[in-house]
Amino acid sequence: MARKARVERNTKETQVRAVLNIDGQGRARIATGIRFLDHMLEIFAKHGAFDLEVHAVGDLDVDQHHTVEDVGLVLGQAFREALGGKRGILRAGYFVMPMDESLAIVAVDLAGRPYLVYDARIRKVKLGDLQTELIEDFFHGFATAVGANVHVRLPYGRATHHKVEAIFKAFSRALRMACSRDPRLKGQVVSTKGRL
Repeated sequence: MARKARVERNTKETQVRAVLNIDGQGRARIATGIRFLDHMLEIFAKHGAFDLEVHAVGDLDVDQHHTVEDVGLVLGQAFREALGGKRGILRAGYFVMPMDESLAIVAVDLAGRPYLVYDARIRKVKLGDLQTELIEDFFHGFATAVGANVHVRLPYGRATHHKVEAIFKAFSRALRMACSRDPRLKGQVVSTKGRL
């Protein structure tokens, strides 16, 4: 059964559309109006082997916050819809990603309960055209919409680009693991409650 979703979110502040195929080949078509965010989502798709299209139009003349957060919300909603009842998946995943001098650790549990722990000190205010403080808002939006525990940790690093890229690579691979099907779990939900 195909694990695909098409999601739209339209508000007075943003219009965001996403098309997702969890079992893809890493193809991406991204246009958010924030080029560095586009780059991170392209990396996310490639390293997760997700086919992903995201198109966002937001009130960037006001600020980037609405656009970045809403892209996270729509991406989370797309994963929630594509996973359906979450039967047969591993449910949890983690990855430790080195990027030259930087190291990122991300753990994801698709438990149905949203929670974000974000421990990444990034001193630079802007990276390319992206306000770096909004990276946490992106992950908060994602965790809320998909219903997942997402823990992001950046213990060290020097170059801001490497730090953020390591986070997105670790995130995509942790999520890829959590979404992976295990033939031994066919038809089952990994929870003693019987549902996620």
